[in-house]
Amino acid sequence: MKIIKPSEVELINNKLGLIAKKVYSKEEAEIMYISLKEEQELPAHATPVDVIFYIIEGSGEITIGEETEKVEQGMLIESPKDIPHGLKNIGKGNYSFLVIKTPRP
Repeated sequence: MKIIKPSEVELINNKLGLIAKKVYSKEEAEIMYISLKEEQELPAHATPVDVIFYIIEGSGEITIGEETEKVEQGMLIESPKDIPHGLKNIGKGNYSFLVIKTPRP
């Protein structure tokens, strides 16, 4: 058994200043933990694989293609490969989520 504590995983250095951690990486899947501060966003971008977002805490917006929806803790959102997606914290406090890519790009 392998137990992973995101709090103990090293931060990924990124130009956006996001809290981002790769908490799982195998050929079959990759899972990133991302946390956005108030008004912070992960700009729209496309990935060559399907992506699932699981909202851990807070609320915000998610845009997939031309659709934008408000989402909150406990929701699971699918994003098909090659369709641009982005997330933005529009609430108070942190907006944290898992990004599950399958298979790993």
